[in-house]
Formats: sequence, C-alpha cells, structure tokens
Amino acid sequence: MKKSARVAIAVLAIAVAFAAGAGYGRFGRRDGAKPERRVLYYVDPMHPAYRSDKPGIAPDCGMKLEPVYEEAAATAPHDHGAAATPPFAPQDTLQISAEKQRLIGVGYSTAELASGERMFRTTGKIAVDETRMARVHSRVEGWIDEVFVDFIGKAVEKGARMLTLYSPEMLATQEEYVLALKSKEIMKSSILHAAMEHADSLLEATRRRLELWDLSEAQIVELTRTRKPVRNITLFAPAGGHVIARNAFPKQRVTPETELYAIADLSKVWIVADAFESEAGSVRIGQAATVTIPFSSRALRAAVSYILPDVDPETRTLKVRLDAPNPGFALKPGMFVDVEFRTATPRRVTVPAEAVLDTGLRQTVFVDRGDGSLETRRVETGERMGDRVEIRKGLKAGERVVTSGNFLLDSESQLKPGHAHD
Repeated sequence: MKKSARVAIAVLAIAVAFAAGAGYGRFGRRDGAKPERRVLYYVDPMHPAYRSDKPGIAPDCGMKLEPVYEEAAATAPHDHGAAATPPFAPQDTLQISAEKQRLIGVGYSTAELASGERMFRTTGKIAVDETRMARVHSRVEGWIDEVFVDFIGKAVEKGARMLTLYSPEMLATQEEYVLALKSKEIMKSSILHAAMEHADSLLEATRRRLELWDLSEAQIVELTRTRKPVRNITLFAPAGGHVIARNAFPKQRVTPETELYAIADLSKVWIVADAFESEAGSVRIGQAATVTIPFSSRALRAAVSYILPDVDPETRTLKVRLDAPNPGFALKPGMFVDVEFRTATPRRVTVPAEAVLDTGLRQTVFVDRGDGSLETRRVETGERMGDRVEIRKGLKAGERVVTSGNFLLDSESQLKPGHAHD
C-alpha cells in the first residue's frame, strides 16, 4: 500500500472516532448524569446584594454563602422570591418581604402632627425678696441701753421689742410735753383766750415731735397719764421675719443714719436664674417653673416676675427673677437650686426618636411604601420632645416609618450596588 493511502486511512479513522465520541456525549449518557453547572458567584441568603467570588460565611449574619449558577442568574429577573429585587426599583428603595421583615424585627410607627413642650434646665440662686425687707433705725441720737435681739437669724414678730435707747433729746421733749400738759390745765381757768390757744399749740407741737421720733401712741398715752418722762425708749420691730443683719450692741452710740437691724420675711423668696441667649426667647413674665433643691426630691413651683434687660457679657446669659413660696423656710438665701422651664411648642411633624438614623452627616428614616417596599429618605430634624423628635423637612404627617430593625435595614442599603456612602 502506498504511503499516501495509509495517511488518508489514518485521517479518516481519527474523524470517525471524534464523531463517535461527540455523539456519545450528546446522546449516549444513559447513566442519568447531569451536565456540570457553572458557578458565577456566591451570595448571602439574608442579604442577596452581598456577593463573593468564592464560598464562605457571610460577614454580617454568619450564614453560609449560597452559589448562584449561570442558568439561575439568567432567569433571576423572573424570580419573584423574597430575595429578588425588582430591576426597576430605585437605588434608595429596598424590597423586603413580610417574612424577612419579621425575621429582622421591623416595627412601624406613624409620623404625627403634635404640639408638645420644650424643656430646659438651668441653675438659680436664692435671694431675699427685697420688697419684704424692713430696716430698723432710730430717728434720734442716743445710746443703746439694752438689746433684746442679739443674733443674726433670729425670728421676730411685728411689734416685738428690739432694744432700748437713751436719748437726751427725746427725754427733753418728753419733759416739754409734760410741761405743756400742765400749762394747758392752768390756762383752762384763764380769761385770756389768746393764752389758752397758745397752750394748745405748744402741746400739739410737742406731741407731734414725739410722734415723728417714733414714740408710739401707747407710750404717749402712758406719758400723758403718769406725767413721768421715760428715760429709755423702746424700739419695736416694724415687720415680722428673720434678722439678716445686726448692728446694735449695748452702750453703742447711734445716729439716725445707723442701721440697727435688717429684717427679711422669708416666707417668699426670689430665685435669680441664668438663661442662655438661645433660651431667653422662651421665657416670659408670669411663666411657671419647677424648682428642685439639690440632694432632695422636693420640688416647688415658682413664677417669673422679672427679666433683666441686659445680657452678662462674660457668660452670655440673661438674669431671670422668679418668685417662689418658701414653706418651712427650705429655701435659704445663697442656696443654689435647679430650675426647670417648660414652654408649649406649636404643632409640627414628629416621629419616635428611634425612627431616625443619625450618622452625624445626615439623618435618615425608612418610609413604608407598601408591598414590602421601604424607601430610604433623608430628613431634617429639629428639637427633641420627650421620646419624639421634630421633623422639619422630608416627611409628612401620616406616613409610616420604621422604628425597629433600622440598623439591619441600613446595613442592607449600604451593601446595595450603586449605593453612595457618606
């Protein structure tokens, strides 16, 4: 056989063998074996947006990653399972089935229009009510003889004896008054009408001088009855209260300028509180406040009586004065107390505070759009009112927001392809 013929026969044999093998692969697998499937990537069954090019454990939930095959990925847009995300869903929307929401623990609340209270606290200092103070002076010069109130802090009643005072001028005026009384009696039998009028005028002038020098009506009556001048006169408390200052000692010489005692009625006191500039606008005359004594659970009611017109340039605070009752004299002048102001706020949109995710750069909420669709929406928050927070922009009253499970939803939104991270 020629060499060329042998080569042709070999080529033909190889072709027949190849055709036989291909036919066996296509038609001859009679053992039921399936063709090998190609794995494209691996996903987290709880968070399908997470993909990995190799098997392993999901970093967020600890579940085993599941493979996604080439033919499964080709049919994925037609898969309506819980893990499928509609291809038309916007980037700020999550599609979470009811079953998955239950597993995550998603809870809801409704944005509401509500009015509330704004509260702020500050520190106040107890001060004496200056309108309830009385000062004891002598209207004549003299020397203190005896002191009945001899220490600061003593409680006195109105009309109580404070001290006795020897005054030569007062003694001389009493003697003139006694002489005027005797002169009037002598002139009663006189036929000279002018002399009688002169005696009356002298008696009236002398009596008026005693009254101006604070000799009481009872003392003048006693002097008129006995006709005996009193060597030492007594000064009485002009009002009841506690002695907060004393400058009266035995044998001390005093003048009308000498303040002998200062008496304060402490049944009501002033509280001078500091309000920052940002808070001063919420304070008004007549506004109620709660006063708490440190290291005590006792609380008292007070009311704003005056707001000073200037701001302290160093502390940037405004002085606010409050009037407060003082039962049992629990509030001591100089004591510091806590003052709590509450002011009503207008109606505004509010949500539970736990509904807002605050990253520092932005605040977001998850809004329920129905059928398992949750929208990630940016909002602008305002004041906090108890367990709720004001929403100034981004949300309307009546919309449902997620209040629990937010962090898991936020993690899923962060893993979503195309998500912009702050």
